[in-house]
Amino acid sequence: MAQGSDSHDSSFSRGSPSSSKQDSSDETKKVLRREKNRIAAQKSRQRQTQKADTLHLESENLEKENAALRKEIKKLTEDVKYFSSVLSSHEPLCPILSPQPGDLVFAPHAFHQPHISSSRFQH
Repeated sequence: MAQGSDSHDSSFSRGSPSSSKQDSSDETKKVLRREKNRIAAQKSRQRQTQKADTLHLESENLEKENAALRKEIKKLTEDVKYFSSVLSSHEPLCPILSPQPGDLVFAPHAFHQPHISSSRFQH
């Protein structure tokens, strides 16, 4: 260090005894402030580490849940394919879906009445 550059040197006195007491009091305040600052910084780092750990655990849990949901989607997709093939093979054989002799079949156009051209019904 260069000479005279350390303004916090306690061996350096400013001249009067009351100034020495002031320096001692200032040094004590600095030491206490530094200690409080060190403790606050340590607590801040601990909180930051705890937050990072919590986020990491949450991320792992979400990834597990995502994997489980993807597995369920895959199973449900396979179920849909299976049931669709069962339905496709069943439709031609199903007596309910194919009209039987004597069954009434209602088509949308069956309820449409043609216009009556009789003079009686004209206005």
